[in-house]
Amino acid sequence: MIIQTPDPVLTTPARKVLKIDTKILAVVSEMKKTLLSARSPKGVGLAAPQIGIPLRVFITRPHEKADIDVFINPEVIWQSPHLAEIARPEGGMKSLKKDKKLEGCLSVHNVWGYLKRPSRVKLKYMDMNGVAQEKEFTGFMATIVQHETDHLNGILFTRRVMEQHEKLYSIEEDGEGGEKLVEIEI
Repeated sequence: MIIQTPDPVLTTPARKVLKIDTKILAVVSEMKKTLLSARSPKGVGLAAPQIGIPLRVFITRPHEKADIDVFINPEVIWQSPHLAEIARPEGGMKSLKKDKKLEGCLSVHNVWGYLKRPSRVKLKYMDMNGVAQEKEFTGFMATIVQHETDHLNGILFTRRVMEQHEKLYSIEEDGEGGEKLVEIEI
């Protein structure tokens, strides 16, 4: 089950994993099952706090055919000064499904926002074998990695949207079989 706001586990920094043991393997297994079962929307990443476990672990799956990658004790060690531009949909909400910059979260039901994030990041983390890794991510994966790392630091994407003085939206049916964004009044 995915924990929803306003549960405090989502806004509390997660604890470092001290060793990779059967407990951590079970946590990762549960996270994988939860991510794979997410529908409407399908998830592309999941942090352990989102299943109620305050540990520094997240997983990613940027598209349906991708393998699930596991990141333990991740830390962003470098980020590009260049922020990815906010690409708003052209021609109303008919193109909403193609809008990759509209960010949402499985723990914040039907809330979306346009968010600028660094276009490239370098992450230091441990893999499932306890081996230290460093990897640079770009594009959509850079966004996912930053979103999930924020979760581990107790930061929700909605906070980032507000820090950038952007608006939050819900998606509603438009009465013609399509969808539209409706601004959430704060």
